[in-house]
Amino acid sequence: MRLGQTVPNFTAETTKGPISFHEWQGKNWVVLFSHPADFTPVCTTELGRIAVHQPEFAKRNTKCLAHSVDALNSHVDWVNDIKSYCLDIPGDFPYPIIADPTRDLAVKLGMLDEDQKKDPEVAKTIRALFIISPDHKVRLSMFYPMSTGRNVDEILRTIDSLQLTDRLKVVATPANWTPGTKVMILPTVTDEEAHKLFPKGFDKVSMPSGVNYVRTTENY
Repeated sequence: MRLGQTVPNFTAETTKGPISFHEWQGKNWVVLFSHPADFTPVCTTELGRIAVHQPEFAKRNTKCLAHSVDALNSHVDWVNDIKSYCLDIPGDFPYPIIADPTRDLAVKLGMLDEDQKKDPEVAKTIRALFIISPDHKVRLSMFYPMSTGRNVDEILRTIDSLQLTDRLKVVATPANWTPGTKVMILPTVTDEEAHKLFPKGFDKVSMPSGVNYVRTTENY
């Protein structure tokens, strides 16, 4: 799946019943993230930490949807392990896990090469994440190797950036940005327009090149 591409309206069996993706998504953002296999240590920590942070995703109008190539009954047993390992998960496990034993959905979403989908060893390399906006479009993707677990704070930070720049289309977020810190005003915005958009002010940074393209503001 490429950025800007519409996620197809797939159907799937999950630990919380069958879903039709577009209907299940509704008007929410979605974090769809896949894992190499059930009962793997890094994945267990990832699903656990995302479950613990469920209230933070909810604040952002975001649903979480996990994916693994194992069968549904395996997922159910794995969820029990995750809850046992991550004791700070509040209440029931909060989000569904898709069962994809044929790997067809993994192939459709670009998580696995078509020629390799029958190879159980290659299948274990799947670790993809898509952030999907309410119009069903892929807005951000992350791909990690089996050896590296994902950072939940970074997932939340990127959702904050996407939602902010959707709301305020004249800015972008710089490296290491977090909510409340300075944003960059787009070069396509003139200084005159910037003064109207940000009446409380913005900063201009002089560059050796003489091209004044760096303007920042906290007043957004």
